Amino acid sequence: MNIQKICIIGDGLAGLSAATILSQENIEIDLYAGNKKKTINDNRTTAISKSSYLLIEKNIHVKNIFWPCNEINLFFEEKKKIINFLNFKEKKRKLMYIFQNKELKKNLNVHISKKKNIKLIKKNITSINYNDSSILLNKKKVFYDLIILSIGSQSKLYNQITQDRVIKKNYKEIALTTTIKHSSKISSVSQFFLNEGPLAVLPFSKNAISIVWSVSSLFFHKNNKLLKKNFLIKIKTLLNKPKIVSVEKIQSFPINLNLKTKYFKNNVLILGDGLHAVHPMAGQGFNLVLRDIKNLSDLMSKTLSLGLTLKNSFLLKDFSQARKPENIILGLGIDFTNIFFKDNKYFLPIKRAILNNINNFKFVKKISQLVSDKGITG
Repeated sequence: MNIQKICIIGDGLAGLSAATILSQENIEIDLYAGNKKKTINDNRTTAISKSSYLLIEKNIHVKNIFWPCNEINLFFEEKKKIINFLNFKEKKRKLMYIFQNKELKKNLNVHISKKKNIKLIKKNITSINYNDSSILLNKKKVFYDLIILSIGSQSKLYNQITQDRVIKKNYKEIALTTTIKHSSKISSVSQFFLNEGPLAVLPFSKNAISIVWSVSSLFFHKNNKLLKKNFLIKIKTLLNKPKIVSVEKIQSFPINLNLKTKYFKNNVLILGDGLHAVHPMAGQGFNLVLRDIKNLSDLMSKTLSLGLTLKNSFLLKDFSQARKPENIILGLGIDFTNIFFKDNKYFLPIKRAILNNINNFKFVKKISQLVSDKGITG
């Protein structure tokens, strides 16, 4: 039997991770990276669970770019007071691992360059034939057993698959992110639910933290000229006046909820942000992507071990049935959490009662830790 061939379109974190993990199978992979004319210095960081970290480490054996964390503290703001309502702390076990996106991309690219069954092609693909599983490359058709689209959340290539079968919501919010270098002791992850919006503090080295602050579009445009000043005032207040050395340029990204309810058409699959874009507040976005890739890898391995072809098999149907429930439930759960913590007078009495007592319920902490680490089906 000929070795089966797949293609992955898109070289973001999802596409690179998919190529790396799926390359463990006896298949050939064409990875289309696109011809980028402009490179953006992405200063974003990502937090992943222990199980997600182990999946990456197993496949590329990279440790020095990950910052392990065994303590997470959650706070909410009420009447200009910051109240600590929930804490997670483990002495022996790591709760999450934090990394800079650009560093993991760099390592994945190096790993991919050494893989004999991955071919990196720097071409933009704009035409796909969903009926015969082909793409148009240099005016010639190239056929594949499986095509994976991992090209962000807004690509028009998804339209023929999804046909508007999407759960979506415009939060009218902007995620502000920057890196702060300091000379203080900041080693734990903190999530603050503030009146302006949720703010996460993610340490990724001994003297550097990433800040992700989600604010309303109105707040963003109103304070656009004073963003850096507002950032510094807020961080100094929340972290008890840390010794700040430098602050990188603040980057901004629009926030939307986008959950596809149709994952594939024939032999073409959506993967990554195009499948599910969720609010960054809970830090679950890339965890969902990695769980998708692991499930796809397991199903692919099973299909190949039975001597079956990937093309026109039940692979994508099985994948969709396995992953859709968790992706939608967690996506909507994160959306509800965002609503719950907004400054809403109707939620205030319930919110106060729950948050003032939640730290006493150990089972709640255990369940939330399990879901954060391995998901609902883990």
